[in-house]
Amino acid sequence: MQSAPNNPVLRHEGRHMQPSFSGANTSTERSVIQPLDQILKQAVIQGASDIHFETGETEFRARYRIDGILHTAATPALQLRDAMISRLKVLARMDIAEKRVPQDGRIQYPYQGRLIDLRVSSLPTLHGEKMVVRLLNINRERPSLEALGYESDDQAKLLTAIAQPHGMVLMTGPTGSGKTLSLYSCLELLNRSEVNIYTVEDPSEIQLLGVNQVNINERAGVTFASTLRALLRQDPDIIMVGEIRDVETASIAIQAAQTGHLVLSTLHTNDAPSTLARLRHMGIEAFNVAASLILVVAQRLVRRLCPVCKHPASTSQTAAWLGQLSAQDQIAIGLASRPTPSLYQAVGCDACHQGYKGRVGIYQVMPISDALQTLILQNASSQDLGTQAGRDGVRTLRQAGWLKALQGITSVQEVMTLTHHG
Repeated sequence: MQSAPNNPVLRHEGRHMQPSFSGANTSTERSVIQPLDQILKQAVIQGASDIHFETGETEFRARYRIDGILHTAATPALQLRDAMISRLKVLARMDIAEKRVPQDGRIQYPYQGRLIDLRVSSLPTLHGEKMVVRLLNINRERPSLEALGYESDDQAKLLTAIAQPHGMVLMTGPTGSGKTLSLYSCLELLNRSEVNIYTVEDPSEIQLLGVNQVNINERAGVTFASTLRALLRQDPDIIMVGEIRDVETASIAIQAAQTGHLVLSTLHTNDAPSTLARLRHMGIEAFNVAASLILVVAQRLVRRLCPVCKHPASTSQTAAWLGQLSAQDQIAIGLASRPTPSLYQAVGCDACHQGYKGRVGIYQVMPISDALQTLILQNASSQDLGTQAGRDGVRTLRQAGWLKALQGITSVQEVMTLTHHG
């Protein structure tokens, strides 16, 4: 299969993965069946979000990303590399002969009576192709907002926003920050027999009973924008757009929010205030942003301290950390109400190995107040918008992280690493 000049990434739709390798032609091909299946199975068991198959000059390894951190999972013999990479490409219906351009594909991996969606990406590197497999829909449960880590006041803000009959709610943050899971939890709360809900995704990560879920297929011309136009003729009440990637999608989504629909979607921005500037930079007029946007939630996932081995920080270390807080930070996290605040450090034990086990969200939940609407119309800077959000009682991501640290859920080091000041 030859790549088209205007499409440097070849995309393929996956098949069900077969437990046996009936199509193997050589002993080398047959020898990778069990090791590859074991790598995939253990990734599911251990809760990995991604698997990296990497080739160096003299080694071949598989690494799992667990709780946001990469760990070496296996080091298959170098002579098995080509057969294992080819096996993955066959399962993902990629072109095994094409090694010069990136390719995308999908696999449905059977595990304990259900199918796990695997999104497969290949990329030519100096020492051969690197494959990354993203594991989707491992957890079929939609946790509550509280279980996701939303503080009670932030839950109330979010619930008020999604109870509105029309308008837009945006989840923002980098890839892997939990945006989609937040959206699914909102949809679970909104999913009633009297409303017509659509999702437009690439791809659907969790199947939702009673929700019309559409997967985009850009090769077939099924894009976010074209699907949005089509479903607006389907009498929708609530629309979830997996990601706003371009001005066309943004414009249609905002039009939908202004014409009687509740629209939920995501953007890649660092914090809630910068989302407003990002929409303007995409070409959305300020008055449309102000008129349609109800709420923006910026989020990150921080690692949870292992409950078995976490250790209280010393009095001097706690004082040093608390000394970094500004007066505004202290007010935002209610430090005055904690006469003897306790902070904890990661240690490491047989249960966790590195001092952390699992992750939890931290959130900046910013309702669009009248004051913020005025600033949006004035094309105010992200800094000015952030200042006003603080006056409105909105915590920054770092302040939200500090709350989790004071609750003994995560460490100060983790919060400082994953958030910026302001």
